[in-house]
Amino acid sequence: MPDAAPSRITLVRNASDDVAKRQIVVYLDGQRMGELLYGDSLTLPVAAGHHQLEVDNTWNRKRLSLAVEPGADLRFLAKSTAGKFSWFLLGFFGAGPVYVSIEPLPASSAARLVP
Repeated sequence: MPDAAPSRITLVRNASDDVAKRQIVVYLDGQRMGELLYGDSLTLPVAAGHHQLEVDNTWNRKRLSLAVEPGADLRFLAKSTAGKFSWFLLGFFGAGPVYVSIEPLPASSAARLVP
């Protein structure tokens, strides 16, 4: 039986509404895999199966549970955004609460998000 096709997860950080402050630390199954500054991307080889993908900008974090199929090419947008009051703090003090998010992007094959 041939080996299953490799799968990968790519995260990009290039959203126009990203505040471009703070790094976003990427975790896969609880293991730190790297960090994203604005404009960066990170590709992770993964085995098929269930995985936890997490992003953390040191202010807050978001986690996705994924069921990855063999040969999947999954892409996600990670970004840090600020609310209206946060923009005031960022402008006045250079720091403030910045919220992280992770969103699926169109890919050659999709993951099933697990509740």
